[in-house]
Amino acid sequence: MGLSIPHLLLLLFIVLVVFGAGRLPRVMGDIGKGIRSLREGLKGDESSKIEEKDKNNS
Repeated sequence: MGLSIPHLLLLLFIVLVVFGAGRLPRVMGDIGKGIRSLREGLKGDESSKIEEKDKNNS
């Protein structure tokens, strides 16, 4: 059971009412920065695990 178009429109309307049209781009930019930093952190964890495996195998 996923979100349908009417549900998404209602959610968008609520977000616009809560944050306002002026603040919405800034909020979305902050969310994007958070997602990017999360991905970079996950990549860092994976690369450190690979480095540990290489050190243990040598």
